[in-house]
Parts: sequence; C-alpha cells; structure tokens
Amino acid sequence: MRNSKWTYLIILSVIWGTSFILIKKSLVGLTPFQLGALRTLITGFLLLIVGFKNIKSIEKGTWKWITLSGFLGSFFPAFLFAIAETEIDSAVASILNSLVPLNTILMGFAIFKIASTKRQIAGVIIGFIGTAILILKGAELNPNQNYLFAGYVILSTLMYAANVNIIKRYLQHVKPLTIAVGNYTTIIGPALIVLLFTDFFSSTTFAKPELKMALVYVSILAFFGTAMAKVLFFKLVQLSTPVFASSVTYIMPLVALMWGLLDGEGFSLAQGFGSVFILIGVYLANRKKA
Repeated sequence: MRNSKWTYLIILSVIWGTSFILIKKSLVGLTPFQLGALRTLITGFLLLIVGFKNIKSIEKGTWKWITLSGFLGSFFPAFLFAIAETEIDSAVASILNSLVPLNTILMGFAIFKIASTKRQIAGVIIGFIGTAILILKGAELNPNQNYLFAGYVILSTLMYAANVNIIKRYLQHVKPLTIAVGNYTTIIGPALIVLLFTDFFSSTTFAKPELKMALVYVSILAFFGTAMAKVLFFKLVQLSTPVFASSVTYIMPLVALMWGLLDGEGFSLAQGFGSVFILIGVYLANRKKA
C-alpha cells in the first residue's frame, strides 16, 4: 500500500503538472467560460460512459457530500484556473496551486477542529511569504499581466482543500470511480447551462481558425487531466491521508515549469526563491516528528 500511494502520487503529478500548459493552449481558441464548461462536459460524458452503473450504489444520504465535492473539487476550479491563466503564466499558476496542502491544514484546524503544531503554523507563514514573493516579483517581471488574477488560483486551492477533507471524512466508504461519476452527474447540467450562455454554438466561434486545436487540447485535458486523474486522486486519498494526497502539488510545479519554459514563459530568480519558500513551508507543515 505504501508503494502504491507513491506510484499514484508521481503519476498524478505528471498528469496535473501538464494540465496547466493544456489550459493555456486551449485558451487560444476558447474563452475561459467555454473552456471550463467544455472540460466539465467532456469529462462528465467520459465518466458516465465508463461508470454510469455505479450511480445506483450511492446512498441517498451520501449525495449531499458527492454534490458538494463535485462543485468544490471540479466545477468552480475548472473556470477559476481558466480565468487566472488569461493573465498569469501556467507555471506560476501551478506553483500557487502548491498552497493546497497548507490550506488543507488550515481548513482542518478551522472547520474540522484538528489541532495545529507550532511547526505547522511556521510552515503556513513561510508558505504565504513565498506566495507574496512569487506574486510581487511576477508582477515586476511581467508588467503586462494582472497578478491580481492569482487570487483565482488561491481561491481554487481553498476549494481543493475543502474537497480533500470532505472525501476523507464523508466519502471514505465510496469507490473512487463512483465518487467521480457522482461528482460529474451533479455538475454536468450547470456546465451545459454555462456553455449555452457563452455563444459557443455561434458562427463566430466556429469561424475561429484556432478552435480545432483548442478542442483537441481541451479533450486531452478532460480525458487525462480530469477524468482519469480524478479517479486516481480519490484512490490516493483513500490509500493515504488528506495531507499526503494534497502533496501531489509538490511535484506538479516542476512539471509545469518545464512545460512553461519550453513554451517561452519567463521565470526570474526571485520567483524561484518564492517557490522554494512555498515548498519549504509545505514541507514544515506536513513533516512528522521524528
């Protein structure tokens, strides 16, 4: 089981680390709301094909947690990350996403009344200092980008933190595929409504020469970065702890940074220091006593 959780962690890090550049490429031909809606719809369609029969195994009292998990862990972040990446680089978005473990601890303390140690508090403080450095230096390096949009990523990390606690506390008994199918059963309708209001089906949208490749990128993102990754992540949460599962965000920035640099994104030494601060903070907050 110990080896299995590390295998899941590495595979997820590579898949989700690549997701940020796929979002960036998809935005070339799609608006953020079109991207978020299509990503949700394609993922939901794929999951329902594979696991529709699993829906009947979800108990009536479990649906409220399945629904909440779907909106916090999938629906809102799909739009928030797309909006954020209209202004900030994909690599920066991935590094900010590494705040998830810190927020998992903070939320566990604030909502689930899980006590925090001095070391964890120090880790949270160091992590937020790193976040501030990353955002401020990023704004200097890219004056044409609005780094206030980093707030959308930070908001998503809070939602992810809430979701991982919900899965561990209330959905431990539900199979990973069943959770994923249940999630998208509840959010596929709202996603379709959003898409209808984005003028996606207009002649103007289909006249864009970039649309074809954008749809290819969002389909890859939906299949690997969402449908497959969700099932793997829920399995990881059940195999380990919420904090260990959320530590997938440690390795993701390395993968995303590589893709970003290959795509010509800028990254300064100061931002590197800010990233190190975040990772040190996450490490301190999660490190167990010897």
